[in-house]
Amino acid sequence: MTDIVSTETRSRMMSGIRSRNTRPELVLRSALHARGFRFRVDVGDLPGKPDLVFRKHRAVIQVHGCFWHRHGCAKTSTPSTNVAFWEEKFRRNVERDAEVETSLEKLGWRFGLIWECALSRQADIILLQRVEEFLLDPSIQRLELPVP
Repeated sequence: MTDIVSTETRSRMMSGIRSRNTRPELVLRSALHARGFRFRVDVGDLPGKPDLVFRKHRAVIQVHGCFWHRHGCAKTSTPSTNVAFWEEKFRRNVERDAEVETSLEKLGWRFGLIWECALSRQADIILLQRVEEFLLDPSIQRLELPVP
């Protein structure tokens, strides 16, 4: 199907889609930093370059966009054009996410997954309490918010 915008316009539009420092990520980072947690971002020596790495707590947190990583909430949709391409793209994303999580767990890291829909412009108190509990309690191996 022919694109309805020029190549230059499409390029500009696509360049605005971020892979790091997204609004949900910044909201969570700011809230956790305010609570005294210190972390590293986009650590390249770990599988999948986790969004937040808490070495002291041996934990990582990924902030996933609901659209790209197929959460299944209202923010998850499939474009109506080039459906086969998008379905394959999303399938690979989900497959890669599972591989990264497994790799991190095999290396002894605890895994937290926060979906974009759980973070509005402000991280709510309950979400932050759950994340704090996950980070401080080494017996909690996995966290996913919102709960599926």
